[in-house]
Amino acid sequence: MVDNEHRPAGGHSAGPAAPGAAGRDPGRGEYRVEELAEAAGITVRTLRFYRERKLLPPPRREGRIAWYSQEHLDRLRVIAELLERGHTLGGITELLAAGEEGRDVAELIGLENAIIAPWTDEVPVRLTWDEIERALPGQLAEDNTRAATELGYVTVDQEGVTHVSRRLMDATVALVREGIPLSVVLDVARRTQECADAVADIFVRLISEQLLGGLEGRVSAEEAHRLTETVLRVRPLGRTVADAQFTLAMDRRVREEYEKVLRHRITPEPDPPLV
Repeated sequence: MVDNEHRPAGGHSAGPAAPGAAGRDPGRGEYRVEELAEAAGITVRTLRFYRERKLLPPPRREGRIAWYSQEHLDRLRVIAELLERGHTLGGITELLAAGEEGRDVAELIGLENAIIAPWTDEVPVRLTWDEIERALPGQLAEDNTRAATELGYVTVDQEGVTHVSRRLMDATVALVREGIPLSVVLDVARRTQECADAVADIFVRLISEQLLGGLEGRVSAEEAHRLTETVLRVRPLGRTVADAQFTLAMDRRVREEYEKVLRHRITPEPDPPLV
């Protein structure tokens, strides 16, 4: 028996070919099964398995040809996204059934992406042990390597290290060249990391309590869409506030330290009174 969805486009026929029988119907934006599978990055066998599991709605049929729409492709992309996030097919079936359409789940995925998308744009840098020694001469003590690893800055192997941030690595090298021991730089890094974690916790609790805390029951597609837009607007404000607060704090602290440590050393002594 011939599978109608895999029926060759060509071949002998007693009558005229069905419209679009030679391939995708560009007027409708539709796909034959092989084209849909290719567009979704899966095999035809997987696509048919999804149909058997009722993860896809039935295709439109035109004679013996099954046509799939953009809706089917969108659904397959939602399924792939959920599988990548660790959902089981059973769980995906329940999620898809909970909404009127797969677009509801897509809105929830958009909200999740907005919340957990990376904040950092740091670029890792790979260095051999020889390059590390040239950059930080005499600083490769075991304690320093262990401290950098515990901070999460580096991963170590036999050939060298990978640092999570080129900018932090460059800053570390610059400070050591100014005469500050690497151990001191790493201790400062540990303390600033603790402060940064505390600031991050404040913003996370702000979003969790003020934006997400009032949610009750299952989040609708409309609510997910609204929250996604809100989170996307709020995210850059976190970095803006943190940067402004840090620079203002530096102005205050530098002025205070200048008054205590440097001013009396660089301000000219007053002339002695005339006798």
